[in-house]
Amino acid sequence: MNRTLPVVRLRVPTDEDAVVWHRVFDHPDVMEFQGGRSAELSVYEELTARQRKHDAELGFCLWTMLDEDDRVIGFTGAQPWPGEWGPAGEIEIGWRLGREYWGRGYVTAAARLTLERVRAAGVPSVVAMVNARNTRSIAVTRRLGMRLVETFTTPESKQQGHCYRLDL
Repeated sequence: MNRTLPVVRLRVPTDEDAVVWHRVFDHPDVMEFQGGRSAELSVYEELTARQRKHDAELGFCLWTMLDEDDRVIGFTGAQPWPGEWGPAGEIEIGWRLGREYWGRGYVTAAARLTLERVRAAGVPSVVAMVNARNTRSIAVTRRLGMRLVETFTTPESKQQGHCYRLDL
């Protein structure tokens, strides 16, 4: 089914966005595949600071996602893969959305904007690392035209995951 995607806007995260992300992501469904519980505010403070640095140095980051009314609803974007395992040296795209905004197409719309921006920055390909049980994110990778290239087990949590790739 093709549907019209909502309007989204992406911006470099601010210090204030750390507080909003902390609040918007404070739901067990949102955090199910990120350890199962909400992160501390300090995690989001460090994350937003790191993303500002990525944007300044690389021209892309995990951007704050805003809806048509300019409400912060989540993030999407790209960053160098941070793990010591997995696709070292690759650029990973990712997203996280507040629970009340699920099912409306926001992530797909924002991820498409992300792909345009990283392509413009000269990135030749991206990966998405997705928990094998996260059917919603797997569906987004398919809508983006990504292909499954690897199945893996995470070192810490021993969860099964998928690595999807898209050549830009």
